[in-house]
Amino acid sequence: MTPTAEPVQVNDRATYREVLAEPRFRLLFSTRAVAITAGSLRITTFSVLVFSTTGSALLSALAFGIGFLPQLFGSLLLSALAFGIGFLPQLFGSLLLGSLADRLPPRALIAGGYALECAATLLLALVRMPIAASLGVMALVALTTPVFGGASSRLVGQWLKGDAYVLGRSLNNLASSGAQLFGLALGGAVVAVLGPHRALAVSAALYLGCALAIRIRLPLLEPGEFGGTPGRARGDGGAVRASLRGARLLLRGHTVRRLMLAQWLPPAFVAGAEGLIVAYAGGRHFGPGWYAVLMGCLPVGMLVGDLLVGRLLRPPTRERLVVPLIALTGLPLVGFATEPGVGVSSCLLLLCGFGLAYGLGLQRPFLDALPQDGQGQAFGLLGSGSMTLQGIGPACFGSVAAGIGTGGAIALAGGAAVLTAAWMLTWHPPTPL
Repeated sequence: MTPTAEPVQVNDRATYREVLAEPRFRLLFSTRAVAITAGSLRITTFSVLVFSTTGSALLSALAFGIGFLPQLFGSLLLSALAFGIGFLPQLFGSLLLGSLADRLPPRALIAGGYALECAATLLLALVRMPIAASLGVMALVALTTPVFGGASSRLVGQWLKGDAYVLGRSLNNLASSGAQLFGLALGGAVVAVLGPHRALAVSAALYLGCALAIRIRLPLLEPGEFGGTPGRARGDGGAVRASLRGARLLLRGHTVRRLMLAQWLPPAFVAGAEGLIVAYAGGRHFGPGWYAVLMGCLPVGMLVGDLLVGRLLRPPTRERLVVPLIALTGLPLVGFATEPGVGVSSCLLLLCGFGLAYGLGLQRPFLDALPQDGQGQAFGLLGSGSMTLQGIGPACFGSVAAGIGTGGAIALAGGAAVLTAAWMLTWHPPTPL
């Protein structure tokens, strides 16, 4: 009997093997992992290229971050906002193209997204442009990410049911972490051997492979087949108005808004603490290279947490443990107020990373709370909001560290995560946690 011979019931525990036995998910999973690797390779290589051209550490850092931060504005039409306005929370409701994830056939959207990434990367590799123009190309591509990502996440929610959906999200998280690390490491090696321009061409080739795989192997689904509303693209005022209305309705919904905040805030606080690890290690005069060990403890803890929580716990148990696991995310960081040494700091960061597995317990309640014809836009908003807050976190807590020290700022970030857990205890009526 194959692992998918019987459907997974709502409260049954699925397995990673069952999830990977679904060929359509396996296609999305594998192409996403390759695309993340290509993205990390492109970001690293582009940062090296900018620094070698300008000698500016600031522009090099901007080149590294430009692929992430504009996702806040992923559905805005003017990339200039990404440079000029900064982080304005009200723009979370301005995803002007987000509804396309629900309105258009997903194969065209996802394949088109990878093709666009390929074209932009190839442009950077072949055309010698001013740095400002190159940064603009990167920003424009990043603006579209929530649309394509939302369409892909929507399909996962349609194809994987019950606990299989939760483990599918877990696999995507694991693949993201692993592919990012591999892509960053690959970037250094490829640049050293081929040079930055040829390294960008390698990244473009990986994106092209993803686009072709989706175009050839993903079934062609019409809106009615993947949960969209046929004909919705006409007579409703267009994509911009529909996106604004959809984002407003999503954020107005009490349950959806709370579940989004629960998935945004703890990782943002952890990112704020993570951004201070190098400064903390330097201030405590740890040996050379120990900062890298400390930074590696968080993803290792996340990996162990996702595997253990995903494999060993039944769905209702995961959902009941959401609040304790969020508390576990924050409490170890509070311990940095005592400015511990390397060994204790490593253990605290491992525990913090483990607690981030709380997100598995929110996946099913979040999917159940979404309107059927707005899931793609909701997933795009969830991803872009999370990415943006994780970009804001280090800036905020870095500013705090200037006044109270790095240990105190890390502890403050942990305290904020604990307060988030306490806030979730006040939810009435209680969510299915």
